[in-house]
Amino acid sequence: MDLSVIIVSHNTRELLALCLDSLFANLASSAFGYEVIVVDNASRDRTVEMVLKRFPQVQLLANEENLGFAAANNQGLKESEGDYLLLLNPDTLVRGEALQLMLQILVSHPRVGMVGPKLLYSDGRLQHSAFSFPTLPMIFLDFFPLNHRLINSRLNGRYPTTLYEAGEPFPVDHPLGAAMMVRREAVDQVGPLDEGFFIYCEEVDWCIRMKKMGWEIFCLPKAEIIHYVGQSTGQFREAMYVELHRSRYRLYEKHYGPAFRLMARLIVGLGVRWEMWKAHWEARQGRVTEGELEKRLDGYRRVLELP
Repeated sequence: MDLSVIIVSHNTRELLALCLDSLFANLASSAFGYEVIVVDNASRDRTVEMVLKRFPQVQLLANEENLGFAAANNQGLKESEGDYLLLLNPDTLVRGEALQLMLQILVSHPRVGMVGPKLLYSDGRLQHSAFSFPTLPMIFLDFFPLNHRLINSRLNGRYPTTLYEAGEPFPVDHPLGAAMMVRREAVDQVGPLDEGFFIYCEEVDWCIRMKKMGWEIFCLPKAEIIHYVGQSTGQFREAMYVELHRSRYRLYEKHYGPAFRLMARLIVGLGVRWEMWKAHWEARQGRVTEGELEKRLDGYRRVLELP
């Protein structure tokens, strides 16, 4: 088996169907062997029934509870047989020969442990597809976006758009977790995803561990995948906001020193209090209902209370 594609789904039935249609259309013209594994995290929208009916060629693992993104992907990794592994979000569409191009760079460059594609929004605009590892300026700009140029700059962990436009592979710290093709040998060496991350930051942690082991990571602009952005996580915004910061704190605890962790918590505390003030202001302007305000404030308070 050359390639194993692993997709974790959670209440994204229609998007998953579109994703699988695009995936099999892409794979139909390929010359390599492949398998597709869908791990469903207790969806309530009849995702399992849809996959069984429309895509019988898929290997389906249906969980009775939501185990989280990392744990579900690890289930797929354990069941997979491919020498190369693609972790793909259900809110994606594979374009052209994206998978063949990603596989080719891994086959031809034995020290490349992971490659990510160029991601596009549904209207064809470039979506930043790879990032630097977190820094204090990135944490600050997450709460206080001073200028759009700073937001899209290296200071905020973004790679120049000219690199995407040039079309040549370029080294990155980590791709966005929506689409990552990984060498089996690298996974065997660094281990699976850390299941302590329920959702968010698991790919960043994985890439830090791979880099420490000497593996190279690249973005491949000629491989294009459309990403609809946050369709499964957006269902429970406040809960996901808390999980984002919980995962970030876990990442900092694993890979950063005490001074960084202290400064990160100070910035987050300041930023969350700023968000609380803005929420109150929007409520006074009639732009946020009382119910929405309380939900947002509850999420902010829970972030401030994180250990």
